[in-house]
Amino acid sequence: MTDGGGRRRRAYIGSFTAAGGLGVLTAAVDGDTGALTLLSAVDSVPDPSYLALSPGGDMLYAVSETTQGAVAAYRVKGDEPSLAGPPVRVGGSGPTHLSLFDGHVLTANYGSGSVSALPVRHDGSLGAVSAVLRHEGAGPHTQRQQGPHAHHVQPDPSRRWVVSVDLGTDSVRVCALRDGTLALHREIALRPGSGPRHLAFHPDGERAYVLNELSPTVTACRWDAVEGALRPVGETSVLSGLPDGDAYPSGIVVSPDGRFVWTATRGQDIVSVLAPGAPDEGLNLVATVPCGGVWPRALALDPTGRFLYVANERSGHVAWFSVDPETGIPRRGGSVKAPAASCVVLD
Repeated sequence: MTDGGGRRRRAYIGSFTAAGGLGVLTAAVDGDTGALTLLSAVDSVPDPSYLALSPGGDMLYAVSETTQGAVAAYRVKGDEPSLAGPPVRVGGSGPTHLSLFDGHVLTANYGSGSVSALPVRHDGSLGAVSAVLRHEGAGPHTQRQQGPHAHHVQPDPSRRWVVSVDLGTDSVRVCALRDGTLALHREIALRPGSGPRHLAFHPDGERAYVLNELSPTVTACRWDAVEGALRPVGETSVLSGLPDGDAYPSGIVVSPDGRFVWTATRGQDIVSVLAPGAPDEGLNLVATVPCGGVWPRALALDPTGRFLYVANERSGHVAWFSVDPETGIPRRGGSVKAPAASCVVLD
């Protein structure tokens, strides 16, 4: 299926090569059904677990989630991305997430509890790391929160601020990026032991939802872009009852019209559908459905909001779902094999 300009739509899948993954996979996207057809696999760097596309879609960036910690830049042309130079060290260990902001790639480094900034050159390749902001603190969970663990980083909708989520310190940090340097603006404390993992903004730019890994909940927040301030207003379970075994939420996405929020929970192997209330209220749980596999690590939403994709890490495939426009409930359409899948991004 092609877009309006005659170009074939693509999806890119990250995976853990240490667990049998094939590296970065490229798939064609059927615009009518959401179905994926694999086109290629590039095993250029170890454990490219999280991916991000440049705004123009001509470059793809991947963390290398290793102890050394690096980012790789790929040129996207044809059916197989190609490296645009050697991977660049991030100055931290275990990078788990990345995004692009103000001419830089930002990484959240779980192992070292830090956020890094790397300049993007004119040709899309990466320069040496320009800043590393180290988090400080701990939480009450004796095994998972002995120190900081940055898990997510992205610009806010106004593109004034960098927002990072730290599982180890139960907090969200708001930073400024100026001249390649990161400076802490403020830190917002969440409930102790919640273990925040990922964050997604509402399209109105005034609300944000923080997904908590150590307690299967979402914290709804108000966002003030002028002040760079996040204010929690409510916390909602992503489960319909008590968990049967492990329950580790992983990914969160918001519909383009802001009517629905979807989360994935590993262990329970479900996708939860939630609906926002008023701006100063939390979310309402609508339904939970099977994720179409085992250990859903990440979610991705088609830009139109019609299709939802789940990277099921332990069953080794990516499942796609059509979304009911009235209820937000996903209906499984199919899946494609992708060993140790960890992330999906769509152009």
